[in-house]
Amino acid sequence: MLAAIPMGDLAFLAVSLVVAGAFTGILAGLFGVGGGAVIVPVLYEIFRVIGVPEDVRMPLCVGTSLAIIIPTSIRSFNAHRAKGLVDLDILKIWAVPVVLGVVAGSYIARFAPPDLFKIVFVFVAVASALRLLFASDRWQLGTEIPGKVLMSVYGAVIGVLSALMGIGGGQLSSLFMTFYGRPIHQAVATSSGLGVLISIPGALGFIYAGWPKMAVLPPLSLGYVSLIGFALFIPTSIWTAPIGARLAHRLSKRRLEVTFGIFLLVVAGRFVWSLLA
Repeated sequence: MLAAIPMGDLAFLAVSLVVAGAFTGILAGLFGVGGGAVIVPVLYEIFRVIGVPEDVRMPLCVGTSLAIIIPTSIRSFNAHRAKGLVDLDILKIWAVPVVLGVVAGSYIARFAPPDLFKIVFVFVAVASALRLLFASDRWQLGTEIPGKVLMSVYGAVIGVLSALMGIGGGQLSSLFMTFYGRPIHQAVATSSGLGVLISIPGALGFIYAGWPKMAVLPPLSLGYVSLIGFALFIPTSIWTAPIGARLAHRLSKRRLEVTFGIFLLVVAGRFVWSLLA
């Protein structure tokens, strides 16, 4: 069982969650992601401080992240859609396979070892960062988005990986769309809508996956979803998401790519360190 947490530490953690929520909302709008790439490492440190066991810590971060992403993604998607850059045709093709992929990923989470979540996170973050920082427009799989069958396969893979990483899929779908020649601004805008398709079934799946572990999870947890983390992240992240969306449309294409790439490398480095420690 978890030890009692001093009131001073609780106050510090609460303030940290609120501030992290504001930062998460800005990134959600800026990069077209649900904020999971920020939420997961922040929650990991917080849950480490309060003594959450290692074997449930990472899945608890992932599940809580998916729950937090629900309103953040909706807010970010609406802000980007108002700019007219969201490709709704792509979202319609991906809707079913992405959700099926999330369900599969949530089921895997029930039995997966803790390090699997970190390894998936690091692999995808580093691949995305290298593409953004060094390849610019040179790494391409084609100039046109592929047909529905291949798109469905990509969607299912994005769903599985997003569920295991605790992200809204924006990081993966942005990478995919730029591989097929779509401008980064359109990729970011369209990817914001994917977070809605991923976060809702993902959060429900992690509640199911963590139900057998309730005895060792922190108070006010619903499976692998921390209700405290959810409640404190949400208000500021929703408020700041439109700010990030406005910033995204003011930045040049290359500056947006470089900024996103550096951010992903920093996050990946933190989890590499935890794997080797």
